[in-house]
Amino acid sequence: MLVESSKGRAPSRFVIALLIGLIVVIWAINFITAKIGLRSFPPLTMASFRVCGAGLVMIPFYLGVRRLRLAAFAEPGHGADSRVAPRGFTGRDAWTFLYLGFFGVSVNQFCFTLGLHYTSVSHAAIIVGMGPIYVLILAVVLRLERSTWHKAVGMAISFAGIAVLASEHGISARSPSLLGDAITMTGSVGFATYVVLGKRVAGEYDALTMTAYNHFAGALILLPLGIRQAWLLGAAGNWRAVPWEAWAAILYMGVFGSAVAYFLYYWLLRYLEASQLSAFTYLLPVLATILGILTLGEKGSWMQLVGGGLALGGVYWTESGRAAT
Repeated sequence: MLVESSKGRAPSRFVIALLIGLIVVIWAINFITAKIGLRSFPPLTMASFRVCGAGLVMIPFYLGVRRLRLAAFAEPGHGADSRVAPRGFTGRDAWTFLYLGFFGVSVNQFCFTLGLHYTSVSHAAIIVGMGPIYVLILAVVLRLERSTWHKAVGMAISFAGIAVLASEHGISARSPSLLGDAITMTGSVGFATYVVLGKRVAGEYDALTMTAYNHFAGALILLPLGIRQAWLLGAAGNWRAVPWEAWAAILYMGVFGSAVAYFLYYWLLRYLEASQLSAFTYLLPVLATILGILTLGEKGSWMQLVGGGLALGGVYWTESGRAAT
């Protein structure tokens, strides 16, 4: 594992592994909490509330962490006594936060939640677990990496696995699972775009500032939809009738799935290559699928096993090719 030290004092490999493991657990549970929330909220309501709620949660999170003198999370180029605080922002900074918030928050979080309404945890987790493939494709398109036959074979294997998953219940444009898989993949591609573009500016902003302002931007983009869904919910039913589990699900996704996980992810992005950090996502399908079976009563199948094996095998083949180049 390559740990860059040019962005400040690099953390130990143990700390990096520990934080990556924590992010994996948080995001695996995120699949379950989203499914629980979708039992009580319409999909558009749940998706918009999740994104807007994450932006709202970031306000106290941002103000609270700003007051802590944490050298590990200090702004790049500052010492141990520096206070985490934003510098004067320019129009270029605002544009950076806007497009990263759009891809990383609005598209990713909205499509993730909406897609889970139409597909299973296991399907969604495998599609999200292909994150390194999406990152690779974007890196090649943006000429950040070279395309090789080894990488091409890995991508072909992964997408063959996705095709197997899509055909589990028959390939049809009206298949809810196929629709959910497509929406989930759109969200994952959005996050891959966020990772690749975010790596370019990782040395310019501290993790707290980037996480907070990206979420503010993402929430503002979806705020009109959130207001509309809130009005419809109030007009159609009683807010008090929504069970506490659904509100707890939105709270978890906003606090942990968004604020905490994104904060740690972007901080790690200062020290690791985008492809290295995205590679851990192939651990998500295993843990998320197990949690789905244990907590939601989802059932696995041989098609899922074969499709998932192919998809993640392709990711492993692609990543091994990167290590060799």
